[in-house]
Amino acid sequence: MSKLLFRRQLLNHGIKALIGLSTLSLISLQRNRSVSATDKVIANLETQVPVWMQAALIPGLDLAIIRDGQLFWSRGFGVKNRSTKNPVTNDTVFAAASLSKPLFAYTVFKMVEQGKLNLDTPLTEYTAKPYISDPRIKLITTRMVLSHTTGFPNWSGDDPLKIEFSPGTRFNYSGEGYLYLQKVVEEIIQQPLSEYLQKQILEPLGMNSSSFIWQPAYQTTASDGHDRQGKPIPTSKPKRVSVAGSLRTTASDYAQFLTVLMKPGEADSPRLTETSLNEMMRSQIQFNQSLSWGLGWGLEKVKDTSFFWHWGDLTTFKCFTLASRELGTGIVILTNSQNGLKICQNIVSQAIGGQHPAFNFKMYNYSLTH
Repeated sequence: MSKLLFRRQLLNHGIKALIGLSTLSLISLQRNRSVSATDKVIANLETQVPVWMQAALIPGLDLAIIRDGQLFWSRGFGVKNRSTKNPVTNDTVFAAASLSKPLFAYTVFKMVEQGKLNLDTPLTEYTAKPYISDPRIKLITTRMVLSHTTGFPNWSGDDPLKIEFSPGTRFNYSGEGYLYLQKVVEEIIQQPLSEYLQKQILEPLGMNSSSFIWQPAYQTTASDGHDRQGKPIPTSKPKRVSVAGSLRTTASDYAQFLTVLMKPGEADSPRLTETSLNEMMRSQIQFNQSLSWGLGWGLEKVKDTSFFWHWGDLTTFKCFTLASRELGTGIVILTNSQNGLKICQNIVSQAIGGQHPAFNFKMYNYSLTH
């Protein structure tokens, strides 16, 4: 039997087993508060996740779940490196890729509350000189960056950065937009951004294992990545902040961030106010009846319940997170594999429950094969 056929059979076995298991999930637990029901959800995940990982050739995964606005359960599965076999634990650090963006969006909202930025003021008002020569740069605002309507491409690579359509007119997911806003923030704060993020955001929010630049402690705690075939690829060690993708974190740390989004604070506290959170989660660009984009987050509406979500794709690290402020539930999935997104829908269905249109978002589907 070929390895490919074996993995397909394993995946089919996992799906059949999932159907045969209880339909308990975090959503159903809103009605069923028994200890046995809670234990069943965890037992189902502990049984199914390794099966899905093996079928999809995913060496390591870190999972954290939020219930009632608090960290409910977390668990590492598999190994950090397929060659060394060192196990993934709750302390294992993963490259979070684009899960960096919502955390930076949070930082920007905090600066708005402090009067250092305005969502709708052209960003050129905060800089000594224009970012690029195109006069349309004067139209781009913080709101456009966070809603991916700047007109910038996702990445420009070695080509000169250019505006591809009139800012504010349509959606185009853009890491370049976030890098522009990063440059503006750096001019405003006049200090190293890594230091600012650590002191103003990560530490106050209790994200003690997280950083946008490489830390010495990661030498022993960080996972390596893996390609489609499961070959280990050494993790990169960012020396400079990229708010679009350099965050290193654990599932528990990122879950802590999600819990902060569920409980508003005062303007002078590390938490965002209710007004800011509502604006962050308000639809800016509507894709269809179920999906839209807010300020820093993808948004979905399932029946009468709202969720916010994002994915991360750093090729050999892939991640997904989804949460609901209304239900106080959420999930963080970090993987060290190019195949990582392939099983996220299964995990979310088992843990959270319900149907989630986020998995039909075209950029997410692209990331499955990228």
